[in-house]
Amino acid sequence: MTRPANVRRVRGRRPRLLDLFCCQGGAGKGYTDAGFDVTGVDQDPQPRYPYAFVQADAIAFVLAHGAEFDFIHASPPCQFDSDCQRIQGNTHPDLIAPTRAALEATGRPWVIENVGGALPKLAAPVLLCGPMFNLATYRHRFFEAGGGFTLPQPGHAEHRVPQAKMGRPIPPGHYGQFVGNFSGVDHARHVMGVPWMSRDGIRECIPPAYARWVGTHARYSLRAKAVAA
Repeated sequence: MTRPANVRRVRGRRPRLLDLFCCQGGAGKGYTDAGFDVTGVDQDPQPRYPYAFVQADAIAFVLAHGAEFDFIHASPPCQFDSDCQRIQGNTHPDLIAPTRAALEATGRPWVIENVGGALPKLAAPVLLCGPMFNLATYRHRFFEAGGGFTLPQPGHAEHRVPQAKMGRPIPPGHYGQFVGNFSGVDHARHVMGVPWMSRDGIRECIPPAYARWVGTHARYSLRAKAVAA
């Protein structure tokens, strides 16, 4: 469902979250579970996105409307920093710095999420990994927090469970690596907690459990600021 650019609504009990570069809604699901009213933005149609959606350029939208939201999550496309894309010789825009500049202009608290290849461009990012949330995948994602918001770094246990090779069926006792043209979409949906997604969505998403953890800390931060005010 596509919404027009004007997404102003009467403020209710749930704080409003802007989900930039939202794709099929892994982050949106987690923030909804954490208690946010979520609006997603993506330049491409996202018919599988389960919440309010605006088809628009994410950076332009946040510059125009970001201050209307209580918290902002941004997942700039990771392909620029993806090893798979470099191997295939594909080129993609690097949007991390422009996204950060736009987020800082809103005056709102925010996070930028991306892959390990983007680490040199992220400021003091927090690493999240599947087993931290009892997920049978190691999908590492990194979160830079800003706008007065901070995140703690959870403990990161050694990877003891073997991981299936990229694109291969998952042997018994292994974790899945759900990237590329992987097999076992139904299994991936179950592991990641994204039963509505296609293979394309699963390849790019963060598990909702990661966003729920970030969102829970964001809710605590927003409450603390409200009390202090």
